[in-house]
Amino acid sequence: MKNLTRANTGLTEKLPIKVVQYGEGNFLRAFVDYIIDKLNKEADFNAGVAVIQPLPGGMVSMLNDQDGLYNLFLRGIKNGEETEEIHTISCVQEGLNPYTDYDKYLALATGEELEFLISNTTEAGISFDENDTLAGTPHTSFPAKVTALLYKRYTHFEGASDMGLTIIPCELINHNADMLKKIILQYADLWDLEPAFKSWVEEHNSFHNTLVDRIVPGYPKDDIDAYQSQLAYKDNLIVSAETFLLWVIEGDARLKLKIPFDKIDENILVVEDMQPYRTRKVRILNGAHTTMVPFSLLYGNETVKETVDDAFTGKFVRDAVFKEINPTLDLSEEELQEFADAVFDRFRNPFIKHLLSSIALNTVSKFKVRVLPSLLAFEKEYNRLPENLTFALACLIRFYKGTYKGKALPIKDDAAVVAFFKEVWQTEDYAKVAQKVLSNVGFWDQDLTAISGLEQKVAIALALIEEYGVEEAYKKYAV
Repeated sequence: MKNLTRANTGLTEKLPIKVVQYGEGNFLRAFVDYIIDKLNKEADFNAGVAVIQPLPGGMVSMLNDQDGLYNLFLRGIKNGEETEEIHTISCVQEGLNPYTDYDKYLALATGEELEFLISNTTEAGISFDENDTLAGTPHTSFPAKVTALLYKRYTHFEGASDMGLTIIPCELINHNADMLKKIILQYADLWDLEPAFKSWVEEHNSFHNTLVDRIVPGYPKDDIDAYQSQLAYKDNLIVSAETFLLWVIEGDARLKLKIPFDKIDENILVVEDMQPYRTRKVRILNGAHTTMVPFSLLYGNETVKETVDDAFTGKFVRDAVFKEINPTLDLSEEELQEFADAVFDRFRNPFIKHLLSSIALNTVSKFKVRVLPSLLAFEKEYNRLPENLTFALACLIRFYKGTYKGKALPIKDDAAVVAFFKEVWQTEDYAKVAQKVLSNVGFWDQDLTAISGLEQKVAIALALIEEYGVEEAYKKYAV
């Protein structure tokens, strides 16, 4: 089988470098590069991508060996039906390693056709390192690399107002663009760059906060022969992902003119404020995950798909989302319904084996951020406790006992959290257990025993779970 190269495939058209992309990993290749490739093919975007390796150890050499080409397999559920698509992505024009060829990296700043800067350097990537200097290359931090590139562009084009870049970070932190901009300006101060450069950064470059969402398992090493058999060329960079995609970008009409997202059929929203969409994702998608983990593991399930497919656990999670979480959110009922339906399609994806044990990490802190706000908002709005979210909280407390029906449970949390629950569970007095856990302000940032009826409901649920098991306990609890 021939190798995947432009000469072998006939995909020899060269595109102008309009995008500098920091990160060559699975997510960007299955998300941003997929979108750019689609814009090129369906909306005449005509944008080539230069991929920057953000760390000394990386994959740009493998990318260059295949002339930037790779195949993306999208597999999942759409409208209740299994679907699979294969896309050969061709927008990447070159990969650069600034640790071995910094001058070539910096030369990208002089490209007249360069318009966009996109990144995903993980949550730890947008950070400040006071030891980075302008001359000390390559820089350690990603924002330092960006600052140097922008400064080179500023000096090369003599501060031209039309040579600023559209900067769209995709790191999974809130206000990612705001944070990146702040650190760039910190480097400008640290490096004693002229005030006019700072003004150019602020006035002629646009920074756009984002929310990204797509599950990308990446290289399918366990089934690589089955994937490879569907291709005409040997591909060492196959990437697999779910079909679902969501990209929310804070922007205005100018951004919509720069990138014709409206000309492709993808779930991309350019909005004035992305926070309601971030809250929607955290409360529905992440909240459903966190709600189901202790509850479903105690019931006996092992995966997310088993959970939503089971008649009892599936209904429990659906009711928690549609009857208790959605009613507390500030988006239209139609938007919430559509998003939640898509979430359950994703949960049922037969191509992704999502183990509950793998998402059990730090469940207490996750519950505080993802589920507790919905529980409290529901209680405030309806003057009663949401049955399923309250029962899920009881399951969480029981889960942290560490064993159930003689079997060890996959607890993964800070030692202090584990030690607290070990001490709490020295007693079988469920009222005391509920009181001690719910009053732990360190867990919840508040004393939850102040919520009318919560302590009593949790204690009752704990007792029922111990005596009857999860399913029967819930039926008796919910009467």
